[in-house]
Amino acid sequence: MTLQNRVDPYGSLHAVAARGAWMGNRGVLHDESRRIVATWRLRRWIACELSFRGRRREVFAPGRYTELFFLDEATALAAGHRPCAECRRSRYEEFRAAWAAGAGRPDRVPAANALDAALHADRVDSRGEKKTFEARLGSLPPGTLVERGGRPHLVVDRARTREWTFSGYGPARRGAPETRVAVLTPRSIVSAIRAGYAPQRHESAGA
Repeated sequence: MTLQNRVDPYGSLHAVAARGAWMGNRGVLHDESRRIVATWRLRRWIACELSFRGRRREVFAPGRYTELFFLDEATALAAGHRPCAECRRSRYEEFRAAWAAGAGRPDRVPAANALDAALHADRVDSRGEKKTFEARLGSLPPGTLVERGGRPHLVVDRARTREWTFSGYGPARRGAPETRVAVLTPRSIVSAIRAGYAPQRHESAGA
């Protein structure tokens, strides 16, 4: 049985065979029949290592958090997840510092609860649906995910993108820097990337 736990850049959950490079957590989203019954339960959306200190989990165990999986860190960030403070401590600290710098407050690095509250407001609207914003393609830093032609694309450099799929990225496609696009990566995370946080990308994204 293929479980509905693979996350796309919109934050939606799908049942596909490919797993990905990172695991995520939004709380208990499945029922006793291992069916997804909610898209999130917590404001703390995190992206974790696939393996940490030899811990073993039964996937979709009753009453335990729902294991989610991402192609790469760029996808996890686009969906609104941030690095875990336990299994990815150094990257979590890098992310917090870059997030504060991107917000124009480098001397006010937020605590986890404040960061998660801000990220939650940035990733979902009042109806609980994906929040996006519009920007010029050429203004966005590499590692950002945007929508082009109704499909998610990764920005790989100035105005050049690659189409996202569950198994990797497609060929590079160049666009006009002034093209207006819907940005899938939450605004404050884009600012953190611009401030120096470099998300891990699937090898198909190129150098």
